Amino acid sequence: MNTFIIVVVLLQQYLFADLVRSAPLGSLSDLPPSFREAAERAKTLAEKILNDIPAVYSTTVHTEGLTLDPSTQTANLQMMVTSLGIPAAPVLKPLSERFTLDTCVSRMSAGSRLYQGLLGVLSRRQSGLSDLHADLRDLLTHINKMKEVAQLSSGEEDPNHSLDLTLHGSYDFQVAVHLTLTQLRSFCHDLMRSLRAVTSHRIRA
Repeated sequence: MNTFIIVVVLLQQYLFADLVRSAPLGSLSDLPPSFREAAERAKTLAEKILNDIPAVYSTTVHTEGLTLDPSTQTANLQMMVTSLGIPAAPVLKPLSERFTLDTCVSRMSAGSRLYQGLLGVLSRRQSGLSDLHADLRDLLTHINKMKEVAQLSSGEEDPNHSLDLTLHGSYDFQVAVHLTLTQLRSFCHDLMRSLRAVTSHRIRA
C-alpha cells in the first residue's frame, strides 16, 4: 500500500469518526436517561405554572376590562404590547427535520428566560408574582439540564428587558402584568406540548 492510499484511508477513518460524534440524535433512545428525567421535571413545573396563573392573575390584576379570557382582547391591548415593549415568546413547533431538538430546547430556554426576566421586573413593584418567578427559575434549570445532557448548543442571547422605562402609571403596570401572564399561559401550553413530544415521540435525524 503506497503512501497516498494510506493517507486516504486514515482521512476517511478520521472523517467517519468525526461524523459519528457530530451526527444528530436519531431517536429518544439515543438520549441519556437524565434527559428524559429533566424533561419530565420541566413538564411538571410547566403544568404547575399553568395551574397557578389564574389565582395569581386574580390577586394581581384589578383593572376593569382585563381578564384571562382571550376573546376579550382588543386592538388597544395589542397596541399596548408594542408601546410597553413586551417581546413575544419564541415560537415552538412540532419536531421535524427543520425544527430540530436543538432548536426546540433552545427556544424553550429562551422563552423561559424571557418570562422569568419580565416577572422579575414586575415583582419588584407588585406582590404576588414572586412564586411564579421562582417556578420559572426552576423550570429554566431543568431545561438547561436537558441542553447539557443532550450536548445541545446554547448560543441564544439573554432577552433585553427595558420594561421599567415604559411603565409610567398604574394602568400601564396593570396592562403589563395582564399581558405577561396571558402570554406566559400561552407559552406554557406550547411548552407542555413540546415537552410531551420530546419524551414520547421519535426524533427524526
